Amino acid sequence: MASSGKLVEVFETGSVPEAEVVRSRLEDEGIPVLASGPDSPYRMGPVHLLVPAELEVQARMVLASALEAPVEDVPADGSYEDDAFEDDPEGRGSSGA
Repeated sequence: MASSGKLVEVFETGSVPEAEVVRSRLEDEGIPVLASGPDSPYRMGPVHLLVPAELEVQARMVLASALEAPVEDVPADGSYEDDAFEDDPEGRGSSGA
């Protein structure tokens, strides 16, 4: 497929680490990504992820499926059955502080 050269935004966030995770996910699917955001050593502000226009639908499908993916480690009710804190219900560790 020939590239039109047009880029479209498929994701925006204020979190650089989140943008990197999303960028990696798209690139893993073979979708080239251009990140645009503040050019600063502090890397603050919104980050925009852009993809070729002809891959926009595919990119949005990848993002939608990633957002719908269940978190397997957290039960639906949010509870944990971990014995690690049974003897220490306040999570203070062995220091007793």
